[in-house]
Amino acid sequence: MLATGNPHKVDELMAIFREIDLDVRLLSLGDAPDAAALREPRETGATFGENSQIKAVSYAAQTGMLCLADDSGLEIDALDGRPGVISSHYFCDGDESRAAGLGRAERDERNNERVLRELSGVPDAQRAARFVCVMTLANPGASGGPAQVLARSRGTMEGRIGLPPRVPAGENGFGYDPLFLVAPAFEHAAAELSPSEKHAISHRGVAARRMGTQIKALFGW
Repeated sequence: MLATGNPHKVDELMAIFREIDLDVRLLSLGDAPDAAALREPRETGATFGENSQIKAVSYAAQTGMLCLADDSGLEIDALDGRPGVISSHYFCDGDESRAAGLGRAERDERNNERVLRELSGVPDAQRAARFVCVMTLANPGASGGPAQVLARSRGTMEGRIGLPPRVPAGENGFGYDPLFLVAPAFEHAAAELSPSEKHAISHRGVAARRMGTQIKALFGW
């Protein structure tokens, strides 16, 4: 079980697993028995790892199935690691109620505007940043016991936040991709990469490959 209702994320992760000869069938939350009764856990963690674990453990317990969850976002050194775990709602300080009624594109635009505003005057060399993804695998526990964490992986994609007018740039990404110049050359924004180029180096791809290797070791596959 993958802790998402998005079937495209399921397909993406299965494709990554196949790259390392891990042939598994993943289900989305919508495929779970009594899917309508599933309760979305509150992501109260202070780190990507904590939120990833909250989701994995909660959905493993609710579904009675092995569950893989991830949490990801952007860290900017000059902002002391912000936006971090509130990356998706940075413009409103993580208060999702203030984002009610806004579409994904509008939230992304407001998040990007805040990042550029807060980095105003910061020179190129001090705009280092990275995308981070942490994945957690949990099982539901035996005989009604608590769910348990089996494995965790972390992936990053290093870069920096570009200076306007070089950024925003690109049409292929979402979120902070139009602002993020990919290391080591810093020639292309993440949103200027093709899907296959980004897939090969992304933080989520790195975390998924590392998780897949752990799954093979855990179950002897």
